[in-house]
Amino acid sequence: MHRRQFNRHLMVGALASLAGTAAVGVQNFASLRKPARLKTGDLVGLITPGSYISDESLQKAVQNIESLGFRVKLSPHIREQRGFIAGEDRQRLDDLHGMFADKEVAAVWCARGGYGCSRLLPAIDYRLIAQNPKVLIGYSDVTALLQAVFLQTGLVGFHGPVAASDFTDYTKAQLSAVLIEGKAGHLIAPAEGNLAEVKPAYQPFLITPGTAQGPLMGGNLSLLAALAGTPYHADVAGKLLFIEEVGEKPYRVDRMLTQLRQAWPLQRAAGIVLGIFEDCEPKEGDLSLSLPDTLHDRLGDLGIPVAYGFSFGHISHQCTLPIGIPATMDTRHLTITLTEPAVA
Repeated sequence: MHRRQFNRHLMVGALASLAGTAAVGVQNFASLRKPARLKTGDLVGLITPGSYISDESLQKAVQNIESLGFRVKLSPHIREQRGFIAGEDRQRLDDLHGMFADKEVAAVWCARGGYGCSRLLPAIDYRLIAQNPKVLIGYSDVTALLQAVFLQTGLVGFHGPVAASDFTDYTKAQLSAVLIEGKAGHLIAPAEGNLAEVKPAYQPFLITPGTAQGPLMGGNLSLLAALAGTPYHADVAGKLLFIEEVGEKPYRVDRMLTQLRQAWPLQRAAGIVLGIFEDCEPKEGDLSLSLPDTLHDRLGDLGIPVAYGFSFGHISHQCTLPIGIPATMDTRHLTITLTEPAVA
């Protein structure tokens, strides 16, 4: 065995020992693992792998899932709280593992995002998840969880609404098309509700025109930047990289995109799909570029298709994007087409 390979295996083994789990090597899976499609009456497990959830939000989450025709199982520690996170790391890990191990649970749905998912990554039992593939869905801080699970197991995860999101007609239709119907060729078009918004964040614009094809990968910009340099840092070459953000001033967006440029060969991505960056414009009087100018500055010289305004992000009308599934982006029409089903 070459020295470099030996050192890599030694490091992976040490991490597994420290975590108390049997770790799977990054991108060590043979092929995609697609979860079974969901059907009416399926049992959905709710977890809070990140921040604490209030009683009101939890009630909304349960009602949302039930409105889709599913039954709900609450994780044992879903109402725990430790400062800014939903209980101790071990409690949140136990809930995650418990839902994947439960043969009756068809999907593991994150009730909210917030902060805390990345703390769990080294200690997750990825073999357990690989042996029990099922729908895992959420967004925002859940980006870290989706990314790590995909890279370690090949399981297709779903960047979609957390259970406590606003489940508009558009959001429900997108969930159904991807998770229940699961047809190849699903076209994700912009939500009329987003196009009707007058706020600057909702105004689409083109950075570099074109169409591009590749497996979907991405999520929240802050989390993608935080994963750079870790074992959960994916190779973007040939991928359709999708990015969204909320509540960050342009200079912070600039800083995180600069980090990604230096950590990843962004110019080797197939294309970049930008969602809606809610509340990311400078305040009046700030010495700042606008958000569009910032995105043009950081992404306009890559030589690949890039467009802003796709229907995902910290917004009400959200599409559902399956990690690892091949898709085609069209910057002219702001569409994404899934070229194969995301569920089995």
